Amino acid sequence: MSAAPPATWPGTDGKPLSCREKLKVLAENHAEARQALQDVFEDALLMGVDEAAMRRILTDMVAGLDSPRRGA
Repeated sequence: MSAAPPATWPGTDGKPLSCREKLKVLAENHAEARQALQDVFEDALLMGVDEAAMRRILTDMVAGLDSPRRGA
């Protein structure tokens, strides 16, 4: 596994976040999400799902996530 978290996390104002606690939580969330996605991906491939199709499915899943900011 290679996908490291981003070097900086851009804030809504375009400036990188600098709060250590926020950066710690974001890094932990990134690692957990990466592992969960890797597990789902591997399971699908082992069960015979086409790799390219599974990548599209995961990409579509991320694109379809609901934003807590919508409607606010």
